[in-house]
Order: sequence, then structure tokens, then C-alpha cells
Amino acid sequence: METCKIENLYNLDETIAKPLFEGAVYPWELLPKIGAFILELGKTLSEEEYEKRGEDIWVAKSASVAPTAYIHGPAIIGKNAEVRHCAFIRGNALVGEGAVVGNSTELKNVILFNKVQVPHYNYVGDSILGYKAHMGAGSITSNVKSDKKLVIVKEGSDRMETGLKKFGAMIGDEVEVGCGSILNPGTVVGPHTNIYPLSSVREVIPAHSIYKQRGEVADKME
Repeated sequence: METCKIENLYNLDETIAKPLFEGAVYPWELLPKIGAFILELGKTLSEEEYEKRGEDIWVAKSASVAPTAYIHGPAIIGKNAEVRHCAFIRGNALVGEGAVVGNSTELKNVILFNKVQVPHYNYVGDSILGYKAHMGAGSITSNVKSDKKLVIVKEGSDRMETGLKKFGAMIGDEVEVGCGSILNPGTVVGPHTNIYPLSSVREVIPAHSIYKQRGEVADKME
């Protein structure tokens, strides 16, 4: 499960949530802690750089938030981030600096590192997206199994119990997820990997690879 370790997925210098990751080994350990962390972090943010809007919502003064977007706290919208028309942020959401949350995109219990893009009709729930990760139009994280059982992370013959009913995807730095793809519960994608459009992914995908379909994963040519 080396691919799944925080140190192999994310550059922690690219998120103000860095303190949350301290002491953890796997990123999904943090999912139950996101809301409480945002509440504490929000209280420490500079009033010169952030303004508080409503209850437990902090928005950077340099961020752009469309008047039709809906944000429920606790939430932090980072510097120079863009929250577009009809975005729906349901709470427990930390949107990194320069990130884009697009039209009709829904977020719930997530950390988006700096410069993440979820720009068109995306659902991202109970997930962590690394620096410059990009989800193509209509791609989503599915965060609950159809049988409602606890999520298990699978890498080859290795299996790891998470103890979580809700677990979307852990997406590493600079991952490209193709349009219309579904990242099923327990998906982990290593950094610098590309997911083909219209894919259904449900396992650990190694770094620097191209996911074409289940059982067909190629090394990414530099």
C-alpha cells in the first residue's frame, strides 16, 4: 500500500491544511476530521486576507464567488480561488488557492489542494484532491457502496479495511481524470496519472501511469 501513503500522493506545501496531515499515514484517516479542522483553522485566518460570510464560512478577499453559488459552512475558500455559477458547497470543504469550483459542481467533506480544478458538473464527496488535480466535465467521485458496506482499499491482492462507509477518492498531485469518469468508493490515484474518459475506476492506480480500463494500465511515457 505504498502508493496510498500521504507522502507518496501529495505535496503538503500546496495546502493550508498541512497541519491536518501530521501524524497520519493514509489520507482517508483525515476524512472524519475535516469539518472540525476547518472550524479551528478559520478562526486563525487573517482578517486582512479573509472575510467571514455567514456562519463558519471564510472567503479570501481575492477569491471570486458567483452570486448564484451556495456555500454552507464550515468552509474555507482560498486566495484567488474561483467558485462559479450554481456551484453547491455543502460543508466541510476547504478549497485551495487558485482552485476552480465550476458550474453545477457539488462539494461535500473535501480538501482541494491549491490549483485543483473541478470545473464542470462534478460531484466530489469525502475525497482529497492533490495539487493541480483536474476532473474532466461530468466526472464524479462515488462515495458510498451500493451495498452500503464499509469501504475497502484494494491494491492487487492487498486489501485494507478503512472503517468508513463514506469514502470517495484520494487523488494525487497533477492527476487528470477524463470526462464522464466514475471514481468508485475507495479509489486511490497516484500522482501524475491520467484516467481515460468514461472510465469506471475502483482500485489503486499507480503514479505516472495511464488508466485505460480495468486490467489495462500503462506506464506514462515522459
